[in-house]
This record gives sequence, structure tokens and C-alpha cells, in this order.
Amino acid sequence: MRQAQKKKEKDKVAIVLMLAFCVIALTSIFTVKSNIDKINGNNQDVPVSENTETKEAENNDMGKTPNLSAEASGNIPTVDSLDSASAAGEFIAPVNSDSATVTNPYSMDKLIYSVTLDQYMTHCGMDIEAPEDTQVVAAAAGTVTAIYEDDRYGTSVEITHSGDLVSIYSNLSTAEMVEIGDVVEAGQIIGGVGSTGLFESLEPAHLHFEMLKGGAYVNPADYIKF
Repeated sequence: MRQAQKKKEKDKVAIVLMLAFCVIALTSIFTVKSNIDKINGNNQDVPVSENTETKEAENNDMGKTPNLSAEASGNIPTVDSLDSASAAGEFIAPVNSDSATVTNPYSMDKLIYSVTLDQYMTHCGMDIEAPEDTQVVAAAAGTVTAIYEDDRYGTSVEITHSGDLVSIYSNLSTAEMVEIGDVVEAGQIIGGVGSTGLFESLEPAHLHFEMLKGGAYVNPADYIKF
């Protein structure tokens, strides 16, 4: 009798445990399902395709900068060597005067004396002396790519030519004859001989003339007969 009663009690306990397990299982299922529904509901607010496109656009923009140089260069016409009246090797003297005289030559491998600075130093250009406001002309056809005030050599105009050549005209009395972007011909007036350069202020009026090829200074006398 006692054994039968104990078995009934065990069965009741087993049933209670089974029911409790079922309740826990159902609760877990409903909880998981609810969370899944919430996640799916949030995803519906942001379409997957649009979100992907946004990320792709952001990734494509990373590391890129606007092509400002191409846009800026498009505003400045360049001179093709085929259209140029003066190709490389056909440069003319940049000072339009028979009395123009070279006073300080180009000298990057030998020190020369600077009257203004009272010291020996290299000279990256060529000084061509002439009366104040004597016409300074483009040494060859090209494009005016810069007009500026140089801390050392004063009012300056830069012209880019074919053949990766650049000529720079400094110590000018004025640069109002041209503007950035102008296409000039050889012999066209671009300014006047002056005394605006701080580094050469104690010398008579002259043009400080530089030439570069591929970004490196070269001797103007290799291209122009003075």
C-alpha cells in the first residue's frame, strides 16, 4: 500500500516537473520569436539595398580628394609644341634693349659675390641690367602659369613652355601686362625691368631671369644667346 502511494507521489512530481519544463520551453520560444520580430521590424525601416549603396559610396569617397588640379588646369590653356612659334631651343633674349648687359651669370656650382647680401653665394638665375622700365618680353611662346611677389626677387611672372621648360622673370617694375592663363608669344611684353627684389636691392635695375627644366634649374645661356 505504501509502495503504491510512493509511486503516485513520484508520478505527481514527474508530471509537475514536466509541466514546468514545458512552460519554460514555451516562454523561451515566445521570447526568441518576439526578439526576431523586433529585429525584422527594425530592418524594414532601412532597406538593405539603400544601406549597401550608402556604404559603398562612403567607401568609394574614402581616400579620394576632388580633382581640383584637373579642374584648375582646365581653366588655363596650355601651348602644344606643334602650335608653338618658338619650340625648345628657339628662345630669345628676355630684355628688349641693345644696351642690356649680363651682370651676374647663372652659377649653381660656383659661389659669386652678392653686393646686397655682402657674401658669396650660388645664383640660380641670370641678372640682365637695363634702364628702369625697359621692356621685358616672353623668351618663348607659352602660358602664364603664375604671377606673384617673391620674398627674395620681387615681382615675378612664370611662363610654362613646351619641352617641360619654365621661365621666370623677377625683379620686375610691374607685372600688369599679363594675367594668369594668358597664352603669350615670343617677344610679347610681360613687364618692365625694375628693382623690387630684396636680395638684389643694392644693384642697378635689372631682370633676374631663371629657367627650369623638369623642375630643376638650368643655365639660361644654354638656351639663349646673350
